[in-house]
Amino acid sequence: MDTCRIPANTSKCSGNTMECFMVLSTQAQKISIGILCGLFGTMCVFENSLVLYLIFSSPSTRKKPSYLFIGSLALADILASIIFVCSFVNFHVFNEAGFSKEVFLLQLGGVNTSFSASLSSLLLTALDRYISISRPSEYKLLMTRKRAWTALAVLWVTCATIACLPLLGWNCCTLDSACSELFPFVDDNYLAGWICFVVVLLGCIVYAYAHVLWRARQHVAYMEKHQAQVGKQNTRMRMDVMLAKTLVMVLAVLMLCWSPVLVLMIYSVFARLSDHLRKVFAFCSTLCLLNSMVNPIIYALRSKELFSSLRRVFSHFRRQLKAAEESPEAESTHKSSVIET
Repeated sequence: MDTCRIPANTSKCSGNTMECFMVLSTQAQKISIGILCGLFGTMCVFENSLVLYLIFSSPSTRKKPSYLFIGSLALADILASIIFVCSFVNFHVFNEAGFSKEVFLLQLGGVNTSFSASLSSLLLTALDRYISISRPSEYKLLMTRKRAWTALAVLWVTCATIACLPLLGWNCCTLDSACSELFPFVDDNYLAGWICFVVVLLGCIVYAYAHVLWRARQHVAYMEKHQAQVGKQNTRMRMDVMLAKTLVMVLAVLMLCWSPVLVLMIYSVFARLSDHLRKVFAFCSTLCLLNSMVNPIIYALRSKELFSSLRRVFSHFRRQLKAAEESPEAESTHKSSVIET
């Protein structure tokens, strides 16, 4: 196994870099992490898969760039949940340290790619709402499906490239530099750079949504002032305002769930972490799954199109279930009539 420079407070691990990061010391802590990851991860995959189905099964939603970006967010959350739960539980609960540095960095790169893509999808959605509200007459010309798919392709390639830099050589083993206290084999300078990338994304999202909310508030005031004017423009404004509020709720949940993790990451770059803080970081990491689980619930409650599609899916499922329950009775009745005849 590769050996790297171990942080001073973990030197008691006798050079085994993987075991130094297994911070859960009691069985109760491991069971708690396992239950949280299993519950949040399962719900996240189910809910986001349902969102993807609702978007791409409806011709009215899969053609809209706004829902393409939401679909990208759902896909990123699914991948993050699967990779995160499998690697996190395997490492912290079962204490599996037999895999190589390359395998670990590949898993970490998958989680980072998914999270970065999730955040970047929110940024694209913010820009989409920004254009829709600030330049409504030119929206369809500026935001086409082709441009939306191109933006998503650039997004995923960029996120994957940045996330895989440690695997490609920017790690503390290859560079013989100081390792992070939170992630094995990760160089402190790379972690600082990735944090800056995330902070810039969050700053751009907040700025875009601040403008969207300001314009949405203007639209609400306009609609209240011109109640008699009912038409496509007012309907479009109501849809923009509703979607803007929905995505701001998504952003608020994102900030709430990821702030503890980001704060501890930033702190680890400038100061040494105690064993207690590293355990706190392990539990705070599960909030990322909670964020991915809550997002689809917000879509279903706030998006009229997705909620209508969801109602149709449940109605179709109930009809099929009812037909399946009635078919044996019908078959039994048919057989009885044949015997009597």
